[in-house]
Parts: sequence; structure tokens; C-alpha cells
Amino acid sequence: MIRPVISGAAFVEAVAAARLESDSLDLWWLGQSGFLVQWKGRTVLFDPYLSDSLTLKYAKTDKPHVRMTELLVEPEKLDFIDVVTSSHNHTDHLDRETLVPLMRSNPGMNLVIPEANREFVVERLGCAADFPLGLSDDQSIEIHGLTVHGVPAAHETVDRDAEGRCRYLGYVVEMGPWTIYHSGDTVLYDDMVQTLEPFKVDVALLPINGTRPERRVSGNLDGREAAKLAFDIKAGTVIPCHFEMFEFNTESPETFRRECERLGQTYRVLRCGERCSIPVEAPTR
Repeated sequence: MIRPVISGAAFVEAVAAARLESDSLDLWWLGQSGFLVQWKGRTVLFDPYLSDSLTLKYAKTDKPHVRMTELLVEPEKLDFIDVVTSSHNHTDHLDRETLVPLMRSNPGMNLVIPEANREFVVERLGCAADFPLGLSDDQSIEIHGLTVHGVPAAHETVDRDAEGRCRYLGYVVEMGPWTIYHSGDTVLYDDMVQTLEPFKVDVALLPINGTRPERRVSGNLDGREAAKLAFDIKAGTVIPCHFEMFEFNTESPETFRRECERLGQTYRVLRCGERCSIPVEAPTR
């Protein structure tokens, strides 16, 4: 099994040290689609999955979720979180075993969700109906000095409820001088580049596991598509995710690396628990 670069209490201490010492945008990959992003004492968790709930759920089925990477950190140890996102209702993006401990450890935490999913989220988490902050595409909200924008995601289509609200979202977060785009789970869709390019994204966080019908799950961008999307929206740096968590639904990042290098697109491939720091001089917007 893959071991994180740093884990447990040592990971928490490393994040705390960066919070005190760093003037850079600091980002850690938590595994799957989860990222912790921190700048000037503000911390955002994108789509964290920090449990074994899916491995346990599917252990005796014909679709076992055999874990590839060890758990990075218990969610209750992250007691310094300002904003958490859930891009859609799949458990690796809306995990009760991750989010409820986070809510207990962070009484002032804000949870951003697709508004179309509010009823489902409230039922799964057992939280107050007005606790989550709901968005659809073309909507934004200010939280703790951050601005969070909803943008469509297609997993594998842009799915809307009866009121026209997106059930799958990506999020663009303006954090000081930075703009970070977390796509959630998505494939390419019409007008995607035109939607994202005006944000002048500094860091794009994109899945690379692709679409394979034999997996019997909704698919995502593959490595080539993720690299090309980042290039087309003129992202400063692109970081891949959604690999090395479950054996049945992963891909090597090598195709992504090669395509980024062919295009001249700046990228980082992180290991679970690895930190990426981008100096304040680097933002493109």
C-alpha cells in the first residue's frame, strides 16, 4: 500500500507550521479529489475523503473498493478549517465519516454544496437544513474574506434539477491574490473553456482517471484532457487528482505528465500528503 509522504500528527504539525511561516499559497493533496489549501491563516478543504467508508461498504460486493493509499489523517484532527466543499453526492466527495467529525472539530466551519443537493446532504450528515451554503453555476458567495464561485461539472453530463440548478459543480475560489479551480468530477462539456478562462485560474485541480465503461462508475477527464483543459484556460499550474485511491478506478499520471510537457503547461504531480507552495509573485491574474 502507498504510504503518504507525511501523515497523522506530523501532517497536522506541518500544516500548522506553514500557517505561521509561509507567505506562499500552500496546498496539500489528501488523496482522491481532496485538497487542503491555505493562505494567510485561511484554510479550504476541497472534497475531502478521509475514511474507509467506501472500502467497508463495497467489501463483499462485485465492485470492491480496494484501497491503494493509506489514510492520511483522521478528519477530527483538522480543527482549523474555515471552508469545506462537496462538489456532488458521491461518497468520496460527500462522506459522512469525514464531514461529521470535521463539523464537530470546527464549530465555525462552512460547508459549500450544490443547492440542488441540499435535501440529500442534510439527510446524510444529519445537520440543520440551513447549515450548508448552497450554490449553482453562475452563483457566488463570500466567506471569511474568500469568494467561492460555482461552475458546472459534467459527471458525465451537466445534470440539473427541476429548477435548473446543477447537481454537479466545480468551484473557483478567490483567495487573496489567488484563484483556485477545483473541478469536482467532470468530463469536458460545451463552453467549458469559455466559462473558466475569464477567472484567470492560478491553480487548477483536475481528475485524470478517465472514463472506462467496465468500471461501472461515472467517468472523468483523462490525463491528456486534463492537461489540455489547463492549457486552454491558461492555468498557471495544474495538479492532477482522482488516482491511487481505489484499485478499480485509477490511472497512472504519466500520460498527464507527457501531455503537459508537450504543451508547455506548468504542472505538479503530488504524492498523498505532499505540499506544493507557490510564491505570492506567481499568480497570473
